[in-house]
Amino acid sequence: MKPRHKKLAVITAGVTALGFAAVLVLNAFQSNLVFFFSPTQVIANEAPVGKSFRVGGLVEEGSVKREQDSTTVRFSITDTAEAIQVVYTGILPDLFREGKGVVAQGKLDSGGIFKADEVLAKHDENYMPPEAALALEEAAKAQRNSLTQ
Repeated sequence: MKPRHKKLAVITAGVTALGFAAVLVLNAFQSNLVFFFSPTQVIANEAPVGKSFRVGGLVEEGSVKREQDSTTVRFSITDTAEAIQVVYTGILPDLFREGKGVVAQGKLDSGGIFKADEVLAKHDENYMPPEAALALEEAAKAQRNSLTQ
């Protein structure tokens, strides 16, 4: 084999290996990517059904229902415009309260109920996840605009 052919073979092998590595990295990134949606976006069918995502807002007052002899809890998350039903089995964070900010990660089932795998609550009096705060702000603006029209 001529030196020119050897160089070409090495370059081709290097480009192929680099392409394969890029495909693996992008695939791993795609499978770990979790998007955030507000309850209004979920109700508008903008959220994927059967794929993991996050939904956030405030725990609706009077919506928390605990099943007897179980760690399953049902509650609603609202952005003041719309609300979505959430079912979570597990131990809720100590700071989980009605009327307080929360972000839940899980999947939306075909019946429109969000099955949460994880529930995160705010950690102090002034903190709310940026995505949840933005969703609440946008819902409030939309509500003000609909009232002025």
